[in-house]
Amino acid sequence: MSLRIVPVTFRRACAFVDERHRHHKKPIGCKFQIGLENGVGLVGVAIVGRPISRVFDDGFCAEITRTCTDGTFNANSMLYGACRRAAQAMGYTRVITYNEDGESGASLKAAGFWKVKDLKARKNWAESSVKCRAKRNPNGRGGVIRGLWEWKA
Repeated sequence: MSLRIVPVTFRRACAFVDERHRHHKKPIGCKFQIGLENGVGLVGVAIVGRPISRVFDDGFCAEITRTCTDGTFNANSMLYGACRRAAQAMGYTRVITYNEDGESGASLKAAGFWKVKDLKARKNWAESSVKCRAKRNPNGRGGVIRGLWEWKA
């Protein structure tokens, strides 16, 4: 069966992430979300929002905050590419995302993203911002080296 990009509600995308994501919970909000189905049902979702880092939040940068699939071949690449094209159509000139150390980034490369740099591990997500410490989960995905990837128009 062929895969196709489909619209999906934020609620449905979050439920998919909650059921299947290996290490992250659903995000709190988003700009838009995209689904991927195989003719039988949903096999993946991507959620795009404002950049988490204030440095990148200039109004022209979007961040893919989650992708989640059931393991279907090429699903992640299709979702990353669809997010990039949708963001570009909406006027965004830059799209960023992160992956964890040990993840190859093959899906990102296939979708036209470039690795910018590796980011050192932090104790937790709250470590980077004094103002946001009270709002963030101190037990997030700290202690993990991450890669910053981007696409620019």
